[in-house]
Amino acid sequence: MTTLTIYDASGENVGSYDIDPAAIAPKISKQLLHDVVVMYQANLRQGSHNTRTRGEVSGSTKKMYRQKGTGNARAGSKRTNVRRGGGVARTIKPRDYSYRLPKKAIRLATRMAIASKISDGQVVVIDKLEFSEPKTKQMASVLKALGLDNTTTLVATADLDGGVYKSARNISGVSVAPVRELNALSVLKPRRLLVTRDALDKIKDGTFASAAPADEGQGAES
Repeated sequence: MTTLTIYDASGENVGSYDIDPAAIAPKISKQLLHDVVVMYQANLRQGSHNTRTRGEVSGSTKKMYRQKGTGNARAGSKRTNVRRGGGVARTIKPRDYSYRLPKKAIRLATRMAIASKISDGQVVVIDKLEFSEPKTKQMASVLKALGLDNTTTLVATADLDGGVYKSARNISGVSVAPVRELNALSVLKPRRLLVTRDALDKIKDGTFASAAPADEGQGAES
């Protein structure tokens, strides 16, 4: 059992929260976490790389000079890959790198990532995070009060909160996502996880959907 301190927006201690990481994920499999993270990273790749073959570059296909009698090596088209401006011998063409692991594996990896954050003491719990209107300065002051101003942070809310997202989206290194959109990559990538009490309740009860689509590597970026 792990006891987490609950803070308010000013950084004051307002209580504690007992949670058992083993109840979220009985064990942590580094191999499964690695496999799922690599899947998300692969799915984020654009795959738009493209090099041109000798048939795609500009230039005449006419033989550059006669075959014999010049003293030079035999040469054909100037588009050959051995000449400057020619095509590429082994071209790389656009491709889709995306793939998907089983849903159960993705869900389990998300739980393992959250449990590992809790076990490593990288989770900060805030009583509530509310903004009457989007205020980046106010969000920055909250992070500073919690000691998160100079570290990458994922802010997890119970539900989609436009005020929190708009307040944090211009802060470098900070991302915001509701618990239903958390995944292994979004949880493990930042150094700290700032979670509201309501969001932590959903994580503890297991009532959050933890299998984000395979093409979504992270939550809402700030």
